[in-house]
Amino acid sequence: MPFSVRRPTPIRLPCMTTSSTDAVPNPHATAEQVEAARHDSKLAQVLYHDWEAETYDEKWSISYDQRCIDYARDCFDSILPTDAISELPYDRALELGCGTGFFLLNLIQSGVARRGSVTDLSPGMVKVATRNGQALGLDIDGRVADAEGIPYEDNTFDLVVGHAVLHHIPDVELSLREAIRVLRPGGRFVFAGEPTTVGDGYARTLSTLTWRIVTNATRLPGLGGWRRPQAELDESSRAAALEALVDLHTFAPQDLERMATSAGAVEVHTATVEFTAAMLGWPLRTFECAVPPGRLGWGWAKFAFTGWKALSWVDANVSRHVVPKGWFYNVMVTGVKPS
Repeated sequence: MPFSVRRPTPIRLPCMTTSSTDAVPNPHATAEQVEAARHDSKLAQVLYHDWEAETYDEKWSISYDQRCIDYARDCFDSILPTDAISELPYDRALELGCGTGFFLLNLIQSGVARRGSVTDLSPGMVKVATRNGQALGLDIDGRVADAEGIPYEDNTFDLVVGHAVLHHIPDVELSLREAIRVLRPGGRFVFAGEPTTVGDGYARTLSTLTWRIVTNATRLPGLGGWRRPQAELDESSRAAALEALVDLHTFAPQDLERMATSAGAVEVHTATVEFTAAMLGWPLRTFECAVPPGRLGWGWAKFAFTGWKALSWVDANVSRHVVPKGWFYNVMVTGVKPS
């Protein structure tokens, strides 16, 4: 199975990216390290995310311009009660499992919070996230940290967020308790981009099928120019092996609600997004990963983006009325620390 992330965004549009002259090459994991990671979940998390850090934004078309600002804000607003939106901005926010900072940095730019802190178990990701924040001129600090033991005092933040992070954490309820601990009374958490159990099933099936079709078809005469070098395909296989180790959970919406309530939150509720959009997004993104970079041009980018946007509209306006909540691909959860 190829590389994948928990929220497929099949988009290749111009975006603002950051760079650093002191960036180091990706520390690709060896077969021996992958084997060691099979026995240590958190080692697997560090290896996989350090491997991805320097190229993650480019690879997944993450940007810090209006495109992703709007996506992050729409995602955030879709789970919040109307009266909570009217109270924005929060003063200080924390992102757990920040990756390259996609969610929090774009939320700050959209007016959700004034300043923020980012944490991740991966030193490589924290480095890139803080660098991205500095390049945007935002008030950001970063720490390498375990979400099961957040290194901040009680009652520090007004908002805690995360995107595609809870499914990587061994003890999800403990991490939610920690999020509530560092929130001020009345503070809110919002976690988005988590895979549902049903959604993960069809996404993996579609991805695996697409990968096998493409990598076998490109062996045929005349299609060699569409095949990645074997070394790159082998590297992708090692990354996929790591990914299988770092993706620890899938969720039913009611399970997340139960864990958040058990952790001490009030006003807990969930929302789900992407049904037909995920069924298009995963095969398209897998195809992009399976062919050499540069083979797909602007026409492909436009098709992928407009197709995903159109089906997202269908999901938001049609599918949600007829499809069971748990069948959508992504689930979001929010709750409040009791006053």
